[in-house]
Amino acid sequence: MSGGVDSSVAAALLKRRGYDVIGLTMQIWQESQTDPRHAGCCSLGAVEDARRVARVLDFPHYVMNFREEFRQNVIENFIDEYAAGRTPNPCVQCNKHVKFEVLMQKMKELGCDKLVTGHYARIRQNASTGRFRLLRSRAQDKDQSYVLYMLDQAQLRNTWFPMGEMPSKAYVRSLAHDLGLHLADKPDSQEICFVSEAGGYAEFLRKQRPEIFKAGEVVTTEGETLGEHEGTAGFTIGQRRGVRIASRSGRPLYVLDLQPKTGRVVVGEEGELLRSEVELEDMYWGSVVDSDKPVSVEAKIRYNMAPQPAMLVGGEKPKLVFKEPVRAVTPGQIAVAYRGKSVAAGGTIVGGVRLTRSAPELVATE
Repeated sequence: MSGGVDSSVAAALLKRRGYDVIGLTMQIWQESQTDPRHAGCCSLGAVEDARRVARVLDFPHYVMNFREEFRQNVIENFIDEYAAGRTPNPCVQCNKHVKFEVLMQKMKELGCDKLVTGHYARIRQNASTGRFRLLRSRAQDKDQSYVLYMLDQAQLRNTWFPMGEMPSKAYVRSLAHDLGLHLADKPDSQEICFVSEAGGYAEFLRKQRPEIFKAGEVVTTEGETLGEHEGTAGFTIGQRRGVRIASRSGRPLYVLDLQPKTGRVVVGEEGELLRSEVELEDMYWGSVVDSDKPVSVEAKIRYNMAPQPAMLVGGEKPKLVFKEPVRAVTPGQIAVAYRGKSVAAGGTIVGGVRLTRSAPELVATE
């Protein structure tokens, strides 16, 4: 229970259906945000909201201290990735190493049958093979299968996502009102839960590990030096704001590549961000079996992107080949492929292949 409307409604519906419910809230990062838009599942207010829901609905509620696990698996990874010129997805790391690993173990220790969360996704079992599949949610305006792509068969077997069956987030809020939950209109968190709104992720990185910020050059793809920057960790691929340098033509420049070892930030015009192929690592295979034979899919390389037609190729060097080029392929981010509603596969982005008729160049972190 994160203290939000989704997990609270999930708990209330289970209670109404006669299940024995135990509420678990993770204490993973100590924050005291006052603005609810930035007070995510880590804040003190979120813990209190979850406790209040459990009290009203009359079921046991426990707060689990997972601060060390969260720091090791999410915070340190977050910092290391930015230091390496990559852009991590901390929600995926939290789901992978904390919520569906450590928290699931606690669930089993308590003798429970299922770990139930407020995520918008669905799980189905194939009657003939017995394998479980992860599917997109029914809600057109809310789907979180992208950040759950890494769930394995054991985790899918022991998990339940009631919110995945809901038609919309608005419907869930109306249910919360009907159920008498005080947080029916609580805003969704818009930020990384452990990053304050003041200064953003760059300021967080400076406080946690200031030594990764070293001054370097801002250069073009031809190697021309245009200016200086205060550290590659303060940038991400596709970024425009903060570059503060324009091309000779006067058109804005975007970050194309980050090179922490040389201290260079490579910039170019927007068209240079387009990539036709996306190379992947750390693959998880869902409804599609790992094979070097191309499979037709729809895929996306960021959470808020609509899936686009592509070919998925497995083997030693898995990749996605998009029918139309995609913008700002970002090493460290996640690419997820779908076959219909099912998650076909997903992995971490290594880099993208430039749009060129000559020998393609892989743009990736060194």
